[in-house]
Amino acid sequence: MKIIMNQFDCVVVGAGMVGAASALSLAELGLKVAVIEKKAPAAFSVEQAFDLRVSAISLASEQLLQQLDAWQQLKQWRMCPYKRLGVSECESSYTEFDASNVGQSHLGHIIENRLIQLSLWQKLQLHPNITLLCPESLIKLEQHSTEVELTLASQSIRTKIVVGADGGNSYVRKLAHIGTTGWDYAQSAMLINVRTEQPQQDITWQQFFQTGPLAMLPMPGHSASLVWYQAKDEIKRLSALSQSSLEQEIMQNFPSKLGRIEVIEQAAFPLTRRHANQYHKGRVLLLGDAAHTINPMAGQGVNLGFKDVKALQHVIAQAIGNGESWHQEDVLARYQQKRRTDNLLMMTTMDALYLSFGHVSPLVKLARNAGLTMVNKLPQLKNKALAYACGI
Repeated sequence: MKIIMNQFDCVVVGAGMVGAASALSLAELGLKVAVIEKKAPAAFSVEQAFDLRVSAISLASEQLLQQLDAWQQLKQWRMCPYKRLGVSECESSYTEFDASNVGQSHLGHIIENRLIQLSLWQKLQLHPNITLLCPESLIKLEQHSTEVELTLASQSIRTKIVVGADGGNSYVRKLAHIGTTGWDYAQSAMLINVRTEQPQQDITWQQFFQTGPLAMLPMPGHSASLVWYQAKDEIKRLSALSQSSLEQEIMQNFPSKLGRIEVIEQAAFPLTRRHANQYHKGRVLLLGDAAHTINPMAGQGVNLGFKDVKALQHVIAQAIGNGESWHQEDVLARYQQKRRTDNLLMMTTMDALYLSFGHVSPLVKLARNAGLTMVNKLPQLKNKALAYACGI
């Protein structure tokens, strides 16, 4: 007896921020989409503490979330807009970017990752073209000439294409035999949620030291998210401190403009760079962290992933509009052409910045400070860089 399997146009593996956005963007084109996810996100409650994992959502990413009808819900929950971005190594080399200089009311919003995922998840549940398979997990992937067969924990399904959006340790990438290049950085990072003496701020800033940058991301109300980059052993030491001792270390090491703080929660994680050698193989595509993990120093991780989402939607929409067979390999290859070089450029730029600020040479330090000072004196260059970072 022949077993009839469920047939889809696209199966998205992973319903995190990028996976959920990708599923919605493709379903909007009329494709029949299935989403495989191991665990549904928890519901939101205003009493919940701020999550440690947050993202600086750019204007371009905001536009995508509006397009997918998830933005309004996020506004009703909680987010913090910021209008200014400060970068410095010492007081004399301080550079500040302002939204008004590029004709915008704000540069972006600081939003908890889980809330972005939840807002998109709620839209997945309601979309008529989307089938949510949760809890479910991928076991096996077999590519054929015209389709892909997926063996899941509880069933088997067929699809024209597979989108792997299952994170930095992507199982889809492994099953598709797509290799990666990359390394682990010498530093780790500590995320610290704090209660601030100061009211809600409209600026996010980073100050660079030889040991690594310190960053402050504003959160709603008297709250902020601090990011502390340091050598792995030092982060291990900081992680073992009591709350009061960690507060003292923060006050001693962070700029005085932070003001007095109270530590609410903290966690540490390693810093890794991974880049897939290809973003598509046959009928399998990789998006977001499954394709690229970047140094989080500039907060571009999820913004790059959302750029992947927009690029794939554009490629497939254009092919459908031109009457092409949108799931053919030559069409899918256009997604890689659109995104891989751009992502590699951003990753390389972040690494150059990372290495530059970690350099001990007085000449390099002098050049860095001169560069930041020069940016202040060249408003056109400064605004062009700001517009690129915002995706406008």
